[in-house]
Amino acid sequence: QVQLVESGGGLVQAGDSLRLSCAASGRTFSSYSMGWFRQAPGKEREFVAAITWSGGGTHYEDYVKGRFTISRDNAKNTVYLQMNSLKPEDTAVYYCAAGRYFGSDFRGDYWGQGTQVTVSS
Repeated sequence: QVQLVESGGGLVQAGDSLRLSCAASGRTFSSYSMGWFRQAPGKEREFVAAITWSGGGTHYEDYVKGRFTISRDNAKNTVYLQMNSLKPEDTAVYYCAAGRYFGSDFRGDYWGQGTQVTVSS
């Protein structure tokens, strides 16, 4: 089992940057692909980005491509989401997940509690 704790959220202005971190417990972290999802008020949770267990492959939803970067440090059991050029529509609770790829789709098996990101215009 993997336990995940997100951090790094906050209140920023449009155009600013934030880096989210997700610290994982357990010695099996490096065997999982990792992903970030988000959920805005009144909306369903949506996929943001994912990274393979080795870090050699990354995938992004279209609305964050070119602005967000996912990375991982298996030595630190941590996955990151660097968010640049933030927009008000990026406002959401961001969740980290450990899981697997099914074809090109990432599905989370374990989830963190989420961290709030608020972008003001």
